[in-house]
Amino acid sequence: MTTSPRRRTAGRIIAAVAALAATALLAACGSSTAASGAPAGASTDTYPTQDVVSSIAADPALKAELPAAVQSSGALRLGTTLTPGTSGLPHGGQTPDGTNIGLDVDLRNAVAKVLGVNWQVENGTFATIIPGVQNGKFDVGQDNFGVTKAREQVVDFATYLNDGQAFLASNTVTLNAVKDLTDLCGLNVATTPGSTFQQILTTSAAKCAAAGKKPYGVQYFADSGPIFLGLANGKVDVYFGPTLSLKYDATHVANTKFLSEISTTPVGFVTAKGSPLSKPLSDAVNKLIATGDYAKIFAKWGISGSGIPTSQVNPPATL
Repeated sequence: MTTSPRRRTAGRIIAAVAALAATALLAACGSSTAASGAPAGASTDTYPTQDVVSSIAADPALKAELPAAVQSSGALRLGTTLTPGTSGLPHGGQTPDGTNIGLDVDLRNAVAKVLGVNWQVENGTFATIIPGVQNGKFDVGQDNFGVTKAREQVVDFATYLNDGQAFLASNTVTLNAVKDLTDLCGLNVATTPGSTFQQILTTSAAKCAAAGKKPYGVQYFADSGPIFLGLANGKVDVYFGPTLSLKYDATHVANTKFLSEISTTPVGFVTAKGSPLSKPLSDAVNKLIATGDYAKIFAKWGISGSGIPTSQVNPPATL
């Protein structure tokens, strides 16, 4: 689906202000992590701290599904992206001491516990992770990758949650829901390049003209900080992004509102096409579902409704 840049909240906005000053970007309950001097529209962010992973036991039968070399080394190379601070939650972020936190982090660590391996985490960019999996740099990729027909032609998926395509707006925008892309006609929409969101907006671009309406404008940002600045200053009307992140943002960033979700997509770990790793990963997720540990992780991050009943390898793509 979905893309990596689902990262926002106060810390992200502050980072964007600093970035904009240096370059022209356009030519849960727990410890408080808010930075001082947040710009208007930002709010104090918190994150849950309970441990829902360390008690999970390894399953020898599932570890035996892994290739012999992985069983021997006890390690898998994981390609992902790093989001400093709490601006990437609920998917991922870092505490002040550099500890990685988030739903995605808990899920992958729980899967590693079940399989009896450790992750060797290597940080890249969203655009480099799938190619890195294809060329063998990474054994596994994780960055909120939604299942699409195009992606399933080059990598395999082991699903671990459902996310969707949704809309967030400033409270000053009169729109309260998006039921069809024509509801966006005449508005300025911001999203991420190279994403399923761009794909949807591009393929639906002619709908406004067909309905006799002014087209919607689209602005692309690799980082969500400038999007929130745009929402605050009126240069962006609507943010089109991942459902889980936008729901989280609506409760953590002042003067924003969640509008609606227009579609959903399964999300999964990605492995090389034909890799023997996809089935063990999927089986590990299903073990976590069966034991209830999976539900505990989702409850920790306050998004229980986005869990899946069963993990699948390469489910049918809807996009």
